[in-house]
Amino acid sequence: MSSSHGIQIDGTRFWVKHRRRVYGPFDYEWTTDFCGVEMLYDGHKFGEYCSADEIFADLKPFHLPMSVVQVTSIVMGCVLFGVLNGLKETERLQLLTSRLRELGYDKFVPEARHPLI
Repeated sequence: MSSSHGIQIDGTRFWVKHRRRVYGPFDYEWTTDFCGVEMLYDGHKFGEYCSADEIFADLKPFHLPMSVVQVTSIVMGCVLFGVLNGLKETERLQLLTSRLRELGYDKFVPEARHPLI
């Protein structure tokens, strides 16, 4: 992670570093019925994926910088897509890297030694 921006990934958790401040951990967990996935920020639910047609997320109550919200949305979207579609670890990291670059967030691209689970 650079000194001012980046993403740190540890297992299913990740942190977003923006202007030298670290936000997180962001994480996910399966709902008790295993039919959906809850998205968490610092242990607090901020969203849920129920199906491709039913997903919500709201980080507004946490008063995070917009760049952190945008990067978190990209990372969480890639995590969920990868998990739900059975992508290998390297494929998930490639997906995340390409999405961050496509959307202009190159400075947040994680280093290869921090795998995306």
